[in-house]
Amino acid sequence: MFSRVTHGNESTVTEFLLAGLTQQPELQLPLFLLFLAIYLLTALGNLGMVTLIGLSSHLHTPMYYFLCSLSLIDLCQATVIIPKMLVSFVADKNITSYPECMTQLYCFIVLVIAECYMLAVMAYDRYVAICQPLLYNVIMSPHVCALFSVAVYIWAITGSTIHTGLILRLDFCKNNMINHYFCDVIPLLEISCSSTYVNELLLLILSSFNIMTPFTAILASYIFIILNILHISSREGRAKAFSTCSSHLGAVGMFYGSTIFMYMQPSSVNSMGQGKVSSVFYTIIVPMLNPLIYSLRNKDVKVALRKILNCRKCS
Repeated sequence: MFSRVTHGNESTVTEFLLAGLTQQPELQLPLFLLFLAIYLLTALGNLGMVTLIGLSSHLHTPMYYFLCSLSLIDLCQATVIIPKMLVSFVADKNITSYPECMTQLYCFIVLVIAECYMLAVMAYDRYVAICQPLLYNVIMSPHVCALFSVAVYIWAITGSTIHTGLILRLDFCKNNMINHYFCDVIPLLEISCSSTYVNELLLLILSSFNIMTPFTAILASYIFIILNILHISSREGRAKAFSTCSSHLGAVGMFYGSTIFMYMQPSSVNSMGQGKVSSVFYTIIVPMLNPLIYSLRNKDVKVALRKILNCRKCS
């Protein structure tokens, strides 16, 4: 799958150098410690959520089923990106082979597309729970939840296969320096010595579809949710509901805003320096914050956590 062919006398690239987040020596150690701490928090938060949901029977509902899936996606995404990123802060050269780079690219695209649609599914679940509570158990049956999850992953794998397949057809000649901290589509297109017109066109089309379709679904779901909340007679109830919605929309806005900035603008105006900063949000910051935003502010999660901790004390 990853074999490279030499055309004529051109030498093809068998490994890449990752430039990393910054080249300033004085920032290398502080950034290493910062992102190591972020990775540990991300792993602890998301693994904790998966474990808590698995052990607490009263959390075995569609909402927490999808939250568990989101936590697994975030954990895998952080693991695909951050460990390799940390190498760039402590090593003279962060070298990655061609197969390793393509594997990281494939896994990353699967996970980022899956997160786009899983967030939309979670928003739809909340819409049904708040706006159609009497039909909730019928609409969000275990069979429907399983179909949603399977559809999300099938589409994510399909999208990643298309993008990675298009990258595999490109040639990489003398320039093997990827101006990024991981193998991503746009930095790879920048160093290819082949024509990238088809890649850039499909990247814009598919990125627009995979970002705007779920984002529109999320926006529509929350508009209906907010309209429903306005009919709540209790001022305290409205304030609590709006607080929850605003925190969720904040996380969604950060994720989609950074992905839109990275993938939905013409390559001629796309600055790779700004792209790195944008990528940090949806590859590193959002996976760390999601367990806090979607769960730790939730009363059911706090109750489940107390029960488990009390059981451990008793034992």
